[in-house]
Amino acid sequence: MKTHSAPAASVAAALAAILFGASVVAIRIAVRDIPPLTLAVLRFGQGSLVLFVGLAAFRRDLLRIDRRDLPYLALLGITFFTIFPVTFNVGMRYVDASRAALLLATMPLWTVVLARLVVRERLTPRQIAGVLLSIAGVAIVMIDRRAITNGTSYSARGDLLLIATALCGAIYNVLAKRMLARYKGITVTFYAMTIGTLFLVPASIVERPPGLASLNAETLALVVFVGVFGGALGFSLWTSALSRLSPTKVSVYINLNPIAATLLGATILHERLSFFFAVGFAAVVAGVMTVNWTVSGEARTRPLPSQSA
Repeated sequence: MKTHSAPAASVAAALAAILFGASVVAIRIAVRDIPPLTLAVLRFGQGSLVLFVGLAAFRRDLLRIDRRDLPYLALLGITFFTIFPVTFNVGMRYVDASRAALLLATMPLWTVVLARLVVRERLTPRQIAGVLLSIAGVAIVMIDRRAITNGTSYSARGDLLLIATALCGAIYNVLAKRMLARYKGITVTFYAMTIGTLFLVPASIVERPPGLASLNAETLALVVFVGVFGGALGFSLWTSALSRLSPTKVSVYINLNPIAATLLGATILHERLSFFFAVGFAAVVAGVMTVNWTVSGEARTRPLPSQSA
């Protein structure tokens, strides 16, 4: 890994996380008019199309892959672009944007745990403390059942769906390193996104989606935003960052997700944040930073094998 590429990769991860945070709010609004699976197909279908047009026009060579890698790319696609959007979009029907973003902020924790399991290394006491602190933060938020947003109470179903989403993201962060050693981030993103979207199409048909002509201008604009910026651009930046940094270093930037979502949620959706949410948010962020500071320090002397896979 070239050191001069690290700052650019960090910027890419930060921008991606901000776009994901904005997408949380956009999806929270759009899912009121569009069924969750249909919204996922529209989002990643657009994203795949944008990436294909861009690659075909400017970097056709990046579309070439070894057919033997298709099953692995399919695994990435099903994990990140089939299961991930299903659990995320369905979960968004039960929780507000800021709460969803907080639960997604646990992704770095799962990434650290999975990376350690893959390379069979033990967590240090400091890392264990960070994991427990962040889990405690999530528990505080989940226990807070009294807050009500837009007349809908928080539900355990939504919380569990968003945690499952975070786990899918962590799995992708770790497994994607293998393909990123062979292909550019945009190539991996295109094939994984396209394959994942194809698996979503049959399920979305069952939802009997509304015609695009019946959607208002605001909803259509949100669909375009989550497809082009929160889909093609955001996931390409994220995967590109993964090709230059370790999964843990990239995943820590997901903490910008809840910050962006919280600010936009409070501004656009007029969501109120409870005291319990503030305490839980602080605990999650503190735990994640504790884990990643430790990993960063270790990485200088003992790189993760997955970084060079």
